[in-house]
Amino acid sequence: MLGSDYAGQDCSIARALEVVGERWTLLIVRDAFLGVRRFNDFQAHLDIPRAVLADRLRHLVEASVLERAPDPDDGRRTVYRLTPAGIELWPVLFALLTWGGRHGRRPATRRRFQHATCGGELDAHGRCPRCGVVPGAADVITMRVPGPEQREDPVSVALRAPRRLLAPLEHAA
Repeated sequence: MLGSDYAGQDCSIARALEVVGERWTLLIVRDAFLGVRRFNDFQAHLDIPRAVLADRLRHLVEASVLERAPDPDDGRRTVYRLTPAGIELWPVLFALLTWGGRHGRRPATRRRFQHATCGGELDAHGRCPRCGVVPGAADVITMRVPGPEQREDPVSVALRAPRRLLAPLEHAA
């Protein structure tokens, strides 16, 4: 099995990859930005094996990227929220999203991102061309651009509506 650390590397990129470099991890973080909070919702939206998801969530909590908290709707369940360190990953995710849209093998993402304050659509660098600001994640609204092959799981359906990043996802499961 391939190791998950880079002990021989004296490099900050290697340290970052030890936290977010495993398969599925950045997709979990992406979903957390979109407001996904519950284990079952991550699992349904990502089609990730439950054991893998549990391991990745545990690792992200240990690395202080996510935090666990009681579900406000059902205290017997747990929700996951991005920590301030996790929120700092927004520019990285946006850059990967943009890069993947330009260089990926499949068509570009069907999501748009707008500055919540003025409504300007973010450019490839995450800047709002209307006001010149690079908004933080909490000041970004995302919306799905309609297109074919839309998934029908409850999370995907809920994510079709415009929404502010980091706002908890509410849907009928």
